[in-house]
Amino acid sequence: MAVIASLVLGADGSSTFLGTSDTVTTPIDRQRFLARRRLCDAILIGGNTARNERYEKTPVPLAILSHTRPSVLDQNPKAHWWTLSPVEAVARARWEFGSTLSIEGGISLISELLDAQLISQLELSITSHVGGEYKVDYLDLLAHFEKIETEELEATIFHTGTFPIKTQR
Repeated sequence: MAVIASLVLGADGSSTFLGTSDTVTTPIDRQRFLARRRLCDAILIGGNTARNERYEKTPVPLAILSHTRPSVLDQNPKAHWWTLSPVEAVARARWEFGSTLSIEGGISLISELLDAQLISQLELSITSHVGGEYKVDYLDLLAHFEKIETEELEATIFHTGTFPIKTQR
């Protein structure tokens, strides 16, 4: 049972450039990201991610959390539109699709699930890109985990956070 969040950031913490993460990522990051998502039972994203990223085709069911109907529903037969909170969506996705979930949404979705202590693993990639939007302090994200493994490949730094730190609520 794993809830794995994936996020790519530029060296300055930017999560997008010109509205998409495609311009922040690197080929090795994309390769690892696609391999990881194929091992999951379902993917969860937010409405902004659905509007700005490419989700017309996914290897597993895609749950989109949004108050407005996402247009990707017309292109991806595996897409589902849910007007649920992220916490409720994780529970529903586990029940409907299986226990291994890929969280591919933006920082709002990931932060809410980190605060709820529902993310068991964080896959964070740092590329050399600078000058984008929606800057994130990646150290704040990694602070939610006891164990951090770091690896650098092809000018991309990969951080894997595991063993979430349990806090009293």
